[in-house]
Amino acid sequence: MIVSTCRPYFAPFAGFFEKIMRSDIIVVLDSVQFPLGRSWLTRNRFKNDKGTYWIRVPVWKTGKGLQRINEVEICYERGWTGKTLKGLEAAYKNAPYYLEHMGFWEQLLKQGIKRLTDLNLAIIRYVLDYLKIDTKLIPLSELSIEEKEPMLTVNICKSLKADQFLAQKSAKKHLDTELLQREGIEALFFDPGIPVYPQLWGEFIPNLSIFDLMFNCGPMALYIIN
Repeated sequence: MIVSTCRPYFAPFAGFFEKIMRSDIIVVLDSVQFPLGRSWLTRNRFKNDKGTYWIRVPVWKTGKGLQRINEVEICYERGWTGKTLKGLEAAYKNAPYYLEHMGFWEQLLKQGIKRLTDLNLAIIRYVLDYLKIDTKLIPLSELSIEEKEPMLTVNICKSLKADQFLAQKSAKKHLDTELLQREGIEALFFDPGIPVYPQLWGEFIPNLSIFDLMFNCGPMALYIIN
């Protein structure tokens, strides 16, 4: 059985979902430390008439000290949800599948979801459901594993009785493959593809949020990722 891990990123790029497709189980690292600097947990890139633009989710940091990812709360004081919806409308209203996905964003951002993890997992699960990817998703917090790397990966695999662990090649230098091998776990590596597809607004820009692909290509997104 192949297990992989990921952080609950905000509206991730297509390669994030390719990794999930290649896995039997994906463990979402929701209970590890929230990074102090910039992170894909709170932002991602989309495309409008000026090229790449960012959607950012403001979160409470001041006075919070070190937080786990699943402790981080969203700040709604800056009116970011309205700006986000207006930005998506301006960028994608002429995309073939705009109406198919815009309703999800409108309903999601009206809910006032408190925790960043809950917002991001709602987005990830929506994409998995739309693309009919049936990989099982398990938050790390449900496994009650507290170790740090390199034993974190080992114990995730052991708790799920997995004999293979999948990671991107770019993560190879951070993974203790010898330890995994001693524990009877084979390390697998892959390079996510860079899917090319029709976009609005001129020259193609790779590695945007998967919603750029879904707004433009709808259900064909799954085949394009493959």
